[in-house]
This record gives sequence, structure tokens and C-alpha cells, in this order.
Amino acid sequence: MGEGKCDLRLGKILLDRGEIARRVSEIADEITRTYSGQEIIVTGVLKGAVIFMTDLVRQIGSEVDVRMDFMAVSSYGNSSTSSGVVKIVKDMDASIEGKNVLIVEDIMDTGLTLSYLSGIMTAREPKSVRTCVLLEKPERKRVESKIAYRGFVIPDEFVVGYGLDYAGRWRNLPDIWRVEEERNGPRV
Repeated sequence: MGEGKCDLRLGKILLDRGEIARRVSEIADEITRTYSGQEIIVTGVLKGAVIFMTDLVRQIGSEVDVRMDFMAVSSYGNSSTSSGVVKIVKDMDASIEGKNVLIVEDIMDTGLTLSYLSGIMTAREPKSVRTCVLLEKPERKRVESKIAYRGFVIPDEFVVGYGLDYAGRWRNLPDIWRVEEERNGPRV
């Protein structure tokens, strides 16, 4: 890999697109049952949750009035591990006061981002706040953060694909891949 590029490469597929699609459908069914006859503001955490959130909301039943909004936070930068510092880069556009809010996140690593976002949302006086996470790494958890809807529990490995990235790379992959260090390449 050339100068300025990461020294990581794709390893093996951890979760294939079929497994992901089945689980997303199951989660959508659970959300439909929970919010039937109600409105929810599904709030995706950019950029990683976009693909998951899109697939999820398309499968939530018509008996739920779904609104979509987004937040962007940063805790990784160009690293493969969380810095532990969460900052809001883009806030929601809509008021959530008195509304049901569902925070959709791609991965729960340390729990800091979800805990921070849940706190911010709760302070805005919604009717309810729940979280939906595609992937959870329990071994890395530093703070408790309640997850209402969980896709998969995975080992403490760095993964990409299905919206997850490393320094902006590999979000487009339809499967979730393990990432490995490049064995014969320059260290950057």
C-alpha cells in the first residue's frame, strides 16, 4: 500500500448479507410491534448507520408513522479504536419533545457514544428514547448503555462493510468483514 494509506486489509467475512438481511427484518418486526399506531423519529448516527437504518425503516410496518432524522458524531477519527471522546458534528433537524425516538447506531463498542446520545436525547424531553444497534462488542464496553434492539453480538475485532468503515473505506461492502493488519506493507 502506498504512502498515506492504512496498513489494513480485508480478512474473512464475519456476517454475510443473508444473515444481516434476516436479522434486520426481525428487528423491524419487533419495532413494528412496539410502535404500532404511533409515530417514531428514527435517528441515524452518521455515517456508519445509514445503510442499516435505510434497510431497517423500509421494513417497519405501515402501521408505524416513521420520521427520519440524523446526527453525526465523532469518536474514532481515522483510527480503528474509539478515542473515548464524543463530539456532535451534526445535530438533528427536528424537535423531539414529546416524541418517540429510536437511535440507530452501527456498532456499540465502548458504549460511550450511545450513552452520550441517550443523555442528550433524554434532556430534550421526548416521550421515549430507545436504541437499536446492529453490532455489539461486549468485551469493549466501558459504560452501560441499554440496547432495546440488537442485531448481533460480535467478538472484539475490527470490522468493516454494511456502512462500517476504516478511514472512510469499505462502507459499501454488503457483508461485514474482519479487518487484518497488512503483513507485508509499510507501516503508516
